[in-house]
Amino acid sequence: MLTQIIKKIPLYISIFIICLFIFLSISSYFIIPDKTTNANSINLIIKSKKPGFKKKFFENVSHQHKLKDLFFGSNITAELYAIDDYEIINDSVLKIINYNEINKSVIDEKIITIKNNSNIHNNVHNIKDFIYEKKFIFGTDIYGRDLFSRIILGVRVSLSIGLMAVTISNLIGIILGLISGYYGGYVDKIIVWIINVFWSIPTLLLVIALSLALGKGFWQVYIAIGLSIWVDVARLVRGKVISEKNKDYIFSSKVLGYSNIRILSNNILPNILPPILIFSAANFASSILLESGLSFLGIGSQPPTPSWGYMIKENYQYIIFGNSYLITIPSIFLISLVLSFYYLSNYFASKNN
Repeated sequence: MLTQIIKKIPLYISIFIICLFIFLSISSYFIIPDKTTNANSINLIIKSKKPGFKKKFFENVSHQHKLKDLFFGSNITAELYAIDDYEIINDSVLKIINYNEINKSVIDEKIITIKNNSNIHNNVHNIKDFIYEKKFIFGTDIYGRDLFSRIILGVRVSLSIGLMAVTISNLIGIILGLISGYYGGYVDKIIVWIINVFWSIPTLLLVIALSLALGKGFWQVYIAIGLSIWVDVARLVRGKVISEKNKDYIFSSKVLGYSNIRILSNNILPNILPPILIFSAANFASSILLESGLSFLGIGSQPPTPSWGYMIKENYQYIIFGNSYLITIPSIFLISLVLSFYYLSNYFASKNN
């Protein structure tokens, strides 16, 4: 009993990671400090700071967050200033002071007037209410953005890419596989020829070609990857349908006068669904990797979309300049998610055989 539990520990870890990432993708804006859309608050004063970095900030509040901002982020950004020191001039005027990191005698001073938005405060009572200390768990990137916020939003990007790409590929692959395997004849020959043409083209090369044809962008990546990984699904479904269509229960359905569509949807498809789901888990992982590869090449998700692949592209040169966390952290998240889906697929495939 204990041996079986130990053997299943990697499975439990994989399921936990997938469930955790799904939770993070849904509740991203409840967790992350940077509530702006794509966590794109740029502050060059604090660029490339190490994990655990702390800094005082003055936030000149000028708007109120709406309910939808908790799920999709806010397009309206408050004025945010990183400060080393400050001096209160009066109830609504503040002098912020920043020292040069190399030469502390060089001082940058700026006078700020607090915006008094009636939707938030009727009166400005205490100027210190606008000053707080912020901790950057994963540090900041080369633009001074909170890396933790962008990594967590990257979970949403990767999962959505995988989900949509697998949905598109399964839709195409299942329909073509069912038609080819069930009807046979010239229909089967034509579909098999199409499958072989697409199968002969390397997947990454096909994805790149489709991405360039469709254009750069988030939705284009969905379509490009979905149109590139349907071939294996179609081959799998076709083979399963050929082995199922000559069984007794199919002949019985035909004798009862069931239509071909009803036989395919109600009889054959439910019986071949387990291997399709197993294959979908593997395709999910492949889709995430393909999106990361495209983003690394600069033809996938475009900035400021927080894609793990693009984060690696932006920061890979820093791995030898002392800021290796900029590439290590997104790489760990990417590897963890991909391995979890692959292990899940392999485990259920072994159980199905």
